[in-house]
Amino acid sequence: MILPICGQASEFSEIIDGLLLTGGDDIPPEYYGRVSALTAGQGRLEKKERVEFEMAVLREMLFAAKPVLAICYGMQLLNVVHGGTLLEDIKIADERYSDHTDGTHEIRITDPFHSYLGKRYGVNSFHHQAVHKIGEGLSVFAVSDDGIIEGIFKRDYNHCVGVQWHPERIRTDPLSEWLFKSLVERADDMRRNR
Repeated sequence: MILPICGQASEFSEIIDGLLLTGGDDIPPEYYGRVSALTAGQGRLEKKERVEFEMAVLREMLFAAKPVLAICYGMQLLNVVHGGTLLEDIKIADERYSDHTDGTHEIRITDPFHSYLGKRYGVNSFHHQAVHKIGEGLSVFAVSDDGIIEGIFKRDYNHCVGVQWHPERIRTDPLSEWLFKSLVERADDMRRNR
């Protein structure tokens, strides 16, 4: 189900068993306590209506301990909801960072929180923002070779995973398949236990 950006977040969280937060534009920096350092034409801000609605739905889902998979903008939103911050633009933040806006790169699993996870994976990359300070209660499980946080999760939680790459665009990859399969399995568990 695709949720319309309207209504009460609590109503939606009652009828859905799992949440997939998709990619999007940039989260406005005021949501993570910053003032924009970008000039006109750098980045594209997401509509505040979407950001606020998805933050409210995410909070409700977390309160209900329902499973969440957050992709790209979704991972950044997950971090911000937990009090974390973002690098507004990777290249402005530090020239040592690689270009993450178009292509592929390797990630290294730093915390194998699930026995399925291997050591390294190739992923796609379409972002210029990234998680900077990790939010409270979240842990990093994957980083790129240049140190950008590529995967986060909520320890001791039903299933709450955020990834910076787009697994929906590389569905034949075992890690991508596992991410979606795990979300569906946990959501199905929630549905059966209602």
